[in-house]
Amino acid sequence: MTLDVVNTQNEKVGSVDLRDEVFGGPLKLDLVWASVVRQNASERRGTHMTKNRALVSGSGKKPYKQKGTGRPQVGSSRTPLWRHGGTVFGPQPRSYDFTLPKKVERGALRVALTAKLRAGEVTIVDQLRADEKKTKTALQLLTRLGASGRTLVIDVQPDENFSASARNIAGVTIVASGRLTPRDLAHTGRVIATRAALERLQEVLG
Repeated sequence: MTLDVVNTQNEKVGSVDLRDEVFGGPLKLDLVWASVVRQNASERRGTHMTKNRALVSGSGKKPYKQKGTGRPQVGSSRTPLWRHGGTVFGPQPRSYDFTLPKKVERGALRVALTAKLRAGEVTIVDQLRADEKKTKTALQLLTRLGASGRTLVIDVQPDENFSASARNIAGVTIVASGRLTPRDLAHTGRVIATRAALERLQEVLG
């Protein structure tokens, strides 16, 4: 299976071979789901906290005598049974992060890339370079390449001028191929990748 390679004018200048062991497998979307959940969980702050009976305001002194008042027997005003008392088993600061096997993460990335390729939402360009930092020029370039809505730009090492020009464009995200995640692909509508980035991904995922 091959994919056309275009230049910045959207003119075909060659093709790139797609490896069957990377893009020829079944679409196991449950792998993508697991990877996205893991990444979202790792970014949760987990700073929620409730006060237990040791932390709420109030004295530890017995509020009234044990017998003879006709009231319930109680040993502290901070009991969870009373208003303003402590919370039982409330949330405490914690980390939600967990890990997945490396094979699952690689498989999720393969599936996410394959799904985009089969949907015809991937454009391969020979290179992405800019001579100057100008947002208008970057916008015109991406528009010629079919960018619309949420667009993900992938390069091995994004060009500094191009990155600075495109980062102000709404909906455009630029990521290095070594930092690409399944969530990046799942949350975008169009993918524009350089030939070098695609070849590097095939080496890593093969």
